[in-house]
Amino acid sequence: MLKLLNLLKDGRFHSGQALGQSMGVSRSAVWKQLQHLEAELDLIIHKVRGRGYQLATPLSLLDSTAIAAYAESEAWPVQVHDIIDSTNAEALRCVAQGQAAPFVIIAERQKAGRGRRGRQWVSPFAENLYYSLVIRVEGGMRQLEGLSLVVGLAVMRTLQEFGVAEAGLKWPNDVLVGPRKISGILLELVGDPADVCHVVLGIGINVNMQNNNQVDQQWTSIRRETGELIDRNQLVARLNGNLQHVLARHHHEGFLGFQHEWEQAHVWQGRSVSLIAGNHTVDGVVLGVDGQGGLRMNVNGVEKSFSGGELGLRLRNDS
Repeated sequence: MLKLLNLLKDGRFHSGQALGQSMGVSRSAVWKQLQHLEAELDLIIHKVRGRGYQLATPLSLLDSTAIAAYAESEAWPVQVHDIIDSTNAEALRCVAQGQAAPFVIIAERQKAGRGRRGRQWVSPFAENLYYSLVIRVEGGMRQLEGLSLVVGLAVMRTLQEFGVAEAGLKWPNDVLVGPRKISGILLELVGDPADVCHVVLGIGINVNMQNNNQVDQQWTSIRRETGELIDRNQLVARLNGNLQHVLARHHHEGFLGFQHEWEQAHVWQGRSVSLIAGNHTVDGVVLGVDGQGGLRMNVNGVEKSFSGGELGLRLRNDS
């Protein structure tokens, strides 16, 4: 099926005869494969008598060779999967099998993509970026302080380089354009955080998605913002480069080296918010972040810091 998809990915019409000749199969075999593509990958294929078959939207398919060709520095090994449960889950399996870090897992589609706090990450085929980078961390907890926030800076810069000028950060792990989410980050750790461990940096970016009624919050994508079909291989290469840069800085400077830069990019700086931890809510005004990446808030005239992977942040109605 993927051979057929590669023939159709340009979004132009292709006759059944031409497709069959290219694949060495009959026109009826082409028809059956087209039906499988629609059913299994939720793709829309136009069928017009006398013209042939056309994908409703052109596709930019992932290719590790193309990613390496776009790389501007030493390239990380990249594994490309067609369909997978989640890139983070596969990354953790690779760590358990002893694969040496760093390496990157990407996929065209996730069947069980997930975000923070167990939420589903909607993952349509070949439209967005589902990405996990595995790094080895030595030197204890200092190397983990503010790590997810630093990753957010790399994602934001990458989006800006692709024309999303208004991309900004929301504590702790989201990238927004105005009120609309364009990217989320999920970090998972295995090993001893006080000594040597591996961290999976999971990143989801809405790239070429234009319509999806499964997403239960306001969202946007690079294509929605720029009006252009994005080459996801180039996007991966640029993201890799930006991550290499910020991770090297973070290793030497810690999060303190990024604190002011991150606060400048925080779209909810100075806003009235509600911090949610399970059934507990704290209302206050965002002051910034501390040297470990925790959220600083003015709560009833007192500055307090909050950190933790299960915390959520919402704008208050009067903000």
